[in-house]
Amino acid sequence: MLRDIEGQVAWVTGAGSGIGRAAAVSLAKAGVRLALTGRGREALEGTAEAIRAAGGEALVAPADMGVADDVQRAWEAVQAAYRRCDLLVNSAGLNVPQRSWSEIGPAGIDAVVGVNLNGPFYASRAVLPTMRAQRSGLIIQVSSWAGRYVSTLTGPAYSAAKHGLVALSESLNQEECRHGIRSCCICPGEVATPLLDKRPVPVTAEDKGRMLQSEDLAETILFVARMPASVCVNEILISPTWNRGYLEGVKL
Repeated sequence: MLRDIEGQVAWVTGAGSGIGRAAAVSLAKAGVRLALTGRGREALEGTAEAIRAAGGEALVAPADMGVADDVQRAWEAVQAAYRRCDLLVNSAGLNVPQRSWSEIGPAGIDAVVGVNLNGPFYASRAVLPTMRAQRSGLIIQVSSWAGRYVSTLTGPAYSAAKHGLVALSESLNQEECRHGIRSCCICPGEVATPLLDKRPVPVTAEDKGRMLQSEDLAETILFVARMPASVCVNEILISPTWNRGYLEGVKL
């Protein structure tokens, strides 16, 4: 039976847009108290306003997820406000337009790996002492289809970072299950988020409409969050029924 999570505290990264924003709003509707982190304060405030308008509670704690000190400061703000953390959703992510081996440079590699892999490391490491003390906690890592299948479409840096995130998630389960801590890695296929606009080849509105939507991932995150504490959903691989990789032979 799915459990009631009202009153729990969730820290969501990448909460200013896309999957992170949708997840935060969905969790708030379930009665969860939110802490919102991302690079842009204005976008985070927009998410917080949507949550508060619906009667929820939200703290804004901006950070560049690729910078360890930024992430630590954001976590300290969350900890000071709530004194606990039941759920961490690592949803922050980015890619660069120049992403193939022939185009990507050191700055692009650092940016992609910094946010997509280092950021979840920093945030997961930050919450662990509190979760250990609670003897409970759930961490949800938003990886990608590219975290399971190497993709020329997303590029080597993104594919490598998202593969690393799958390994990061399972390593948490191996070491922290004894403390009642679980990690779930969600690997979605194409999702209609602002990240698509960074692709070298634009995605049509029609194609976006047939992809997974941010709200689909939000519902998936909510489902995992509501599973009993005795259940670990190690990994979810999810894709749109209309899968361009299957239909057109594109390596998504």
